[in-house]
Amino acid sequence: MTHTPSPRPPLVAEVTTTLRDRIHSGEWPLQQRIPAEPELMAALGVSRGTLREAIKALAHSGMLDVRRGDGTYVRATSELPGAAQRMYSDHSQLHILEVRVGLDTQAARLAARHATAGDVAAMHALLTARRGAWLAEDYAAWARADWDFHVRVAQASDNPLLYELYVSFGEVFHNDLLRQQRRGGFDGLPHAGHGELVAAIEAHDEDAAVASVHRNLNSCAEWIQT
Repeated sequence: MTHTPSPRPPLVAEVTTTLRDRIHSGEWPLQQRIPAEPELMAALGVSRGTLREAIKALAHSGMLDVRRGDGTYVRATSELPGAAQRMYSDHSQLHILEVRVGLDTQAARLAARHATAGDVAAMHALLTARRGAWLAEDYAAWARADWDFHVRVAQASDNPLLYELYVSFGEVFHNDLLRQQRRGGFDGLPHAGHGELVAAIEAHDEDAAVASVHRNLNSCAEWIQT
C-alpha cells in the first residue's frame, strides 16, 4: 500500500510561521524593528512578494506594525495581545473598563486563593516602585509599575489563560493611565485596589479582594465619566 505524502504548506504559510517563531522566541524583541526586507529575503530564500504577504498576515493579526518609510516593528509577542490591542482601539475607555471589571474581579479572587509569599512580596515591591515614580513625577514609570502590579495579581491567579487575556490589555491600559494622569486633580496613588488588595490577597480573603477591586474600578469609572 502506498502512502501519499502530505502536501507541503504554501510557502507564504511557511514564511509566516518562521517569522512568528522568531517573535515568540524573543529573537526579535517587543517594540524593536525587524531586519530589513533584503536581509530577510536573503536569509529565507524567498521573493519580496512572498515575504510581504507573510508580514502582512502578521500585521493583520496584530503582531507586527508596518510603518511606511520607517520599517516593520514587533507590536506583540503573540496573536492574542496583538489582536486585542487592535480591537480595543475601536472601543471607549468605559467599555474597556467594564470588561476589566470581570477580569480584575476573577484575578483578585483567584490570587487570594493561590498567591504565594513570593507573589505578595513582588506586589509590595511594585507598589513601592509605583509610589516612588509618582512622587518623582516620572509618570511613564508610574503607569508601567501600576500596570505591572495588576499583571502580577493576574499571574498569581494561577490561571494561565486569564493571565494571557489580562496581559493583552497592556498597551491600552498604559496609555489610558497616562491620559488620566494629565487631567487635573487625578490621584495617582489610590489605596483601594492596590494596598487594600495586597492585604486581602496576603490574608487569603477572597471577598475582601473582590471588594477592593470594585471600589477601585468604580472610582475609575466615575473619573472617566466626569
